[in-house]
Amino acid sequence: MSDLDTQRRQFLKTSLGAAAVAIAPGMLLFDTAHGKTEAASSKVRWGMLIDTAQCKTGCNDCVTACNKENGLSGGTLPTDSQWMRKIDIKDISSGHETSLPMMCQHCEEPPCVDVCPTGASFKRADGIVLVDKHRCIGCRYCMMACPYKARSFVHEPLHDQNPDVPRGKGTVESCTMCVHRIDKGQQPACAQACPNKAILFGNLNDANSEIAQKLRSVASVQIRADMQLNPGIRYQGL
Repeated sequence: MSDLDTQRRQFLKTSLGAAAVAIAPGMLLFDTAHGKTEAASSKVRWGMLIDTAQCKTGCNDCVTACNKENGLSGGTLPTDSQWMRKIDIKDISSGHETSLPMMCQHCEEPPCVDVCPTGASFKRADGIVLVDKHRCIGCRYCMMACPYKARSFVHEPLHDQNPDVPRGKGTVESCTMCVHRIDKGQQPACAQACPNKAILFGNLNDANSEIAQKLRSVASVQIRADMQLNPGIRYQGL
């Protein structure tokens, strides 16, 4: 082996070692892109409890806040991304109508992660399901696997992006639970914007948290509980 080859190998070894030290265990480049300096912890599982009795038909404040926070156009065109949408459901037997927000459910066992061939779809240790734009090849397998139709494909070039929310043409995206806000100790934009406080956000693993206490005191359901995905989004009043 020549001296030049030896030097090259030593350089690569040193560089890879430095990179391993620079990124803490449990972190990905996605985390550092929006300023996260600590690894996500499995001691925390972020989730939401949505009270459908307080979610009013015709109110779209949560959707508007999501679009504004994440630089989305609001689904004005068929090819636009929509991370959160309001849906209305009706009980055929009673005629009772319910309105509720639908988005990525941040499953404990996310099928989108299972089918992703590149590892672009991943789940953080704290339960938040994300897409690494640098790894996504736009195959859209995850969109087909998601039972909640929560993912969108970016067809067009993007402009005026929020630097905390990296997006890109030719990639898949979905609700991040406003991870860039959570990592700063803030609530997701939808929860903060709801005028009726229908969206309760918090740590499902903390028995003393408001959301954990509420889940113990009221009846709640998981959408498509039969699939045993254990979503982090729960609904009260369905």
